[in-house]
Amino acid sequence: MSEEQAITRTGFVAIVGRPNVGKSTLLNRILGQKLSITSRKPQTTRHQILGIKTENGNQVVYVDTPGIHKNHDKAINRYMNKAATTAVKDVDLIVMIVDRMRWTDEDEMVLQAIKQQRAPVVLVVNKVDFVKEKDELLPYLQQLSGRHNFEQIVPLSAKTGHNVERLENLIESFLPESQYFYPEDQITDRSSRFLAAELVREKIMRQLGDELPYEMTVEIEEFTHDGRMAEISALILVERDSQKRIVIGDKGYRIKQIGIEARKDMEQMFDCKVMLNLWVKVKSNWSDDERALRSLGYDDQ
Repeated sequence: MSEEQAITRTGFVAIVGRPNVGKSTLLNRILGQKLSITSRKPQTTRHQILGIKTENGNQVVYVDTPGIHKNHDKAINRYMNKAATTAVKDVDLIVMIVDRMRWTDEDEMVLQAIKQQRAPVVLVVNKVDFVKEKDELLPYLQQLSGRHNFEQIVPLSAKTGHNVERLENLIESFLPESQYFYPEDQITDRSSRFLAAELVREKIMRQLGDELPYEMTVEIEEFTHDGRMAEISALILVERDSQKRIVIGDKGYRIKQIGIEARKDMEQMFDCKVMLNLWVKVKSNWSDDERALRSLGYDDQ
């Protein structure tokens, strides 16, 4: 093997933006598999999640972040904003995502946060497949270029994959020469327990839509895996009895559907049969209690 072939490049890339612009969808598309959960509800992502892609001598460590938002009412909202803003420190590149031709106050808030960082910034305009008047796109991209000295502006569709390869090639050009930080076959730094909890939470958010506010989280109480079968017990925490009734549904129908869908995704993710047990428990005011948040895994790690 020649010296040139032996060179490897590795770097950290933060994916940031306001809620619901498609950050997790983009990461899943790049990785070619589901890692970050998605739903139509804003603030689905609550934690920093590393997604690692190693290919052709390049290892890109993507940091998926919660959407930066204006609502600071509760401890969990402050936690999510902190998780997002700390992710942009000490990375090699920042990828800021916006939604089509909609620039909001929260987009401006994101931009002001990343302007304070030294890392170069690529702006991604996502969901361009929904833009009906295509001739309006180019003038809008030119308008965006006046907001900051972006390295490049890339219009794409994370959902369909349009132009994602172009973005990946651009990202790779910013990677410094370095040994890999992670084994070549590793795709995340998160544990199987964490991923299982996230899958249950995703199904609840998708099933219940606007019926259930954000005062819901999932804690894995038991996780055993013998290679052929995983036995998982998940506790769904809500803040009020009325929310508990919503999650369980009429005669237990809703929680049964949540379990069926979550188990299906878990079997694909863990590549084995899964036995999943779900319980619902009321824990008043957990989302505004910093000690409770820490005990549930909402920390700065």
